[in-house]
Amino acid sequence: MASGEIVSQAAGVVDLAGHSNAEGLPLGAATTASGRISAALFPGATFDTPPFSRDELIALDEALRDASNLAEVRFSVYIGDLGADVLADARAVLAQAPEPAYGTLIAVSPNTRDIVVVSGAEVAGRVNDRVAELGVTAAVSAFRENQLIDGLVSALRVMATAVARP
Repeated sequence: MASGEIVSQAAGVVDLAGHSNAEGLPLGAATTASGRISAALFPGATFDTPPFSRDELIALDEALRDASNLAEVRFSVYIGDLGADVLADARAVLAQAPEPAYGTLIAVSPNTRDIVVVSGAEVAGRVNDRVAELGVTAAVSAFRENQLIDGLVSALRVMATAVARP
């Protein structure tokens, strides 16, 4: 494969082989002001995942933004397989997020039905076990109805409200 040749990656993002931008992301991808990664697709390309509708993704994005602003905590969501040690894997995912010390991650492993909430060192006193339990409780009923995004939105709202500063 010649340098600069166009290839299709597993996620459906077309990239120039071996090329990345200044942030180390594939060409066409950028980190937004809120810390999330946004990727452009070439015409005809589609993402293989996630299996969510546009409206569900917008609802999740808005919930993340609103919760982060209200609580002054950088909330993130991870949906995917977690290994045998779900807590360690969730901590590893949080460590890759922007400003992990000020972040809280809700990690969901749908196949094993695990839900883990981990927080960075700077917000762990506010986003404690009690707040995490409130968030998980808010999410579980929607998860039982196979409404993953609704459950995550509920968890974000409950947790943000619980830790919001007056």
